[in-house]
Amino acid sequence: VTIRGGGKGGRNQEFALAAGIALAEAGGLRDRVSVLALGTDGTDGPTDAAGALVLPDTIPPGRLPEARAALDGNDAYTFFSKTGTLLKTGPTRTNVMDVAALLITN
Repeated sequence: VTIRGGGKGGRNQEFALAAGIALAEAGGLRDRVSVLALGTDGTDGPTDAAGALVLPDTIPPGRLPEARAALDGNDAYTFFSKTGTLLKTGPTRTNVMDVAALLITN
């Protein structure tokens, strides 16, 4: 993550947002792919979220400008708060790794 803005989020939320933007720009593929990114310790950066989930309808074409602005401002937390796709597990006390998963459906 390159910090360019003063927003809120962590590396997993930023990864999920960047992936969601790329999928939204990919047209038809957007309807078939979901992305999950989270930290196993239950926190991502200085936030209370473990990460975020991008579903096919998380970033519709009309929200692309808002998503890009959030990414540019390092404010993925606020964006995903509005979409309801932040993952909040609470502290797990198991700092093993970050997890990223991609699900492609037919």
